Amino acid sequence: MRKKQCYIAKVLVILFITTLLFNTKALAKVNSNDLKEIRVSALSAVAIDAKTGRVLYDKGSHTILPMASTTKIATALVALKYGDLDKTVEISKNAQNVKGSKVGYKKGENITIKELLYGLLFKSGNDAAIAISEGIAGSVDGFIELMNEYALNIGLLDTSFSTPHGLDKEDHYSTAYDLALLTVKAKESEIFSKIVSSKSVKKDEMNFKRDYNNINKLLWQIPEANGVKTGYTGNAGKCLVSSISYDNNDIIIVVLNCNERWKETKNIYDYILRKYEYKKVFSKDDIVKEVEIKDGIDSVKAYIKEDIIVPIEKGKSEDINIIVNKDIKAPIKKDDIVGSIIIKSQEDIIYEDIMYTKEDVGSISNFQKLKSKLFK
Repeated sequence: MRKKQCYIAKVLVILFITTLLFNTKALAKVNSNDLKEIRVSALSAVAIDAKTGRVLYDKGSHTILPMASTTKIATALVALKYGDLDKTVEISKNAQNVKGSKVGYKKGENITIKELLYGLLFKSGNDAAIAISEGIAGSVDGFIELMNEYALNIGLLDTSFSTPHGLDKEDHYSTAYDLALLTVKAKESEIFSKIVSSKSVKKDEMNFKRDYNNINKLLWQIPEANGVKTGYTGNAGKCLVSSISYDNNDIIIVVLNCNERWKETKNIYDYILRKYEYKKVFSKDDIVKEVEIKDGIDSVKAYIKEDIIVPIEKGKSEDINIIVNKDIKAPIKKDDIVGSIIIKSQEDIIYEDIMYTKEDVGSISNFQKLKSKLFK
């Protein structure tokens, strides 16, 4: 009887150890998989941190492709730059009869630029795009010139606009990376950000002619989503440019030619949550370094004007390089630039910022210079 009990006890111990080992290996496997690159079924995709510009995910992000109605991000920005939001535009026959997705504006209607922007970004209205173009530049061709000029000015090197709405046309293309940069710029506008993050507006609240409901499903699927724009044409496939908040920072995600655009955007966002965390490296007004000034009475404290918060891979650390301009001579004034800070993770530069002088520094007299040399 005792032998049988010992045997059972041994079996139970073996089963316990085996189960423990299995669970440990399984857990290790899950953790390992969390850090592996994900597969995304988009022809091209990218995710960047809006503040630092750090690329957090990349799949052929510099591939030149048609981008469908994500074009309308640029249309809206040009309208905000050159247009008067309170200006009324008369809807033309050209706008009414445009192909593709429309709000349904009728020839002869008078709509403000502000309302047209909601029609453009909420309903992806091609009629809104034509009306905005004609109302601001006098013609679609004139507006397209403004769009291409604007694109170059903000550094979109692989983008060309041939339409204000994004219907397939020769020489109308961009890249996932350029669209991400465009969106970072767009998010600087409070009006743009308010529009693309809203789910619906009532005509009575805004003094509009119509109610508007946003067709961007991501705003309902991910609570942290705050924009931006859908797109679809036969050549471009399904496209989506998104902005999603993470730890009070915006992650811009772009997927081009992606049948599962909602699912894959969430897939990329979840991957970023697993892989990265935000770290405050310096706080606003922190004294970063004390800098010696040539021919100056004193050294000067160098400080930064904004918090430096950067995305870091979990489990990794950042390197901080402080570069001082060695040719600075007194006198200098408060807030003169004295150098820069470079934040690196491994070999990647994550962020660069400027250091400023905290106070004035006066020059030393010729007598003081001579005295300094004599008594070295």
